[in-house]
Amino acid sequence: MTAPAVSSLLRRAGEWLVEPEPADAPVHTRTLTVVPPRSYPLVGVVGLARRCGATTVARALAAELASRHGGAAVVASPARPAVVPLGSSAPAALLAETLGQLDARRAAGRLCLAVCADADVLAAATRDVAPAVMEVEPGSAALEAARVLDRILLVASPGLEPALAAAVAETIAAVAEPPVVAVNKASDHGPWLVHADVLVPDSRVGARLALAGREPRGWLGRAVEQLADLCAHD
Repeated sequence: MTAPAVSSLLRRAGEWLVEPEPADAPVHTRTLTVVPPRSYPLVGVVGLARRCGATTVARALAAELASRHGGAAVVASPARPAVVPLGSSAPAALLAETLGQLDARRAAGRLCLAVCADADVLAAATRDVAPAVMEVEPGSAALEAARVLDRILLVASPGLEPALAAAVAETIAAVAEPPVVAVNKASDHGPWLVHADVLVPDSRVGARLALAGREPRGWLGRAVEQLADLCAHD
């Protein structure tokens, strides 16, 4: 068989195997199913009192989300974050290298700590990359963040009046999903027992692990798991 004949035969075989779709074929046979990119949770943490431990809770929550979603997560703060030097993981280091949209990036444990006070910027940078937790200032900044982020977590101290947390939660619920309320360093009694979604126990060792970007253990770890379930539900 000559070369032209072989070429002609192969062309016809190819046309038969990859037959073009008729122009009048039903629409559903010509439409490809596109799988949307994975969307990771974005949570804002708002401290309702000074020194209430919002940073510790934010990092503990992010570390838990990291363990559930690929091994790394972002924590964004309005100012340059302090770091407890206990090493960092390879996924966190890679995440810090990847997120060029965020400032002052640094890997710590499972976390990429960064400076960002704009929820829109954080969402654009992380939504399809990794979970993110944003430390948000109270007031109007919290309302703006609530419109962008998936959920807001309010962190109170035991001495704060539950009515204040309820008022803030009601304000946020007017523009977004109702926030989760957590009381840090809480006991299992008192008015917060019926006003908070999660009581976060006091643990110096667990808090140090959280600030270093690691998941806390024990009772603190269980409380953080509850927060993750509430803040990042499907």
